[in-house]
Amino acid sequence: MKQGLGTQLRHLIELLDGAVLQAYVDAGLDYRPRYTPVMRVLAQQQSATIGQLAELAGITQPAATQTVALMKTEGLLLVVAGGEDGRQRVVRLSPQGELLLPRLQACWQATKRAADSLDAELEFPLSACLAQAIAVLETRPFGERIRDAGKKPRTTT
Repeated sequence: MKQGLGTQLRHLIELLDGAVLQAYVDAGLDYRPRYTPVMRVLAQQQSATIGQLAELAGITQPAATQTVALMKTEGLLLVVAGGEDGRQRVVRLSPQGELLLPRLQACWQATKRAADSLDAELEFPLSACLAQAIAVLETRPFGERIRDAGKKPRTTT
């Protein structure tokens, strides 16, 4: 039986994230792969709001909010009130997060080299295929495609 797209994607994520997580463990790091988009943004700029993090990291705002909460709990981030009225939350690396960066960056470089080698072995580079799929779905979302596919075609007589 052929696996559906969702099943294939979940399996691919398991294969990739599992290996990345193991690389962190092998490097002696207690760190989750889901933290990387936030860490990368804060490695490039000193601070950001949750909305800025989401936009710059390419993740949803709820995902950014959840990830920041987890990272704050683990002592990797500091979150302070900001903006004119203090309602915005400004996020920055904690001293512990800053100390972790060099080791993480070494892992990220190894992961990038591994991803490049995977792309080189595929008929169509996975990174290019994923970028194209994201761009197409941002133009016409999958939910719209599902609704359209569920409509019965009209018969003409």
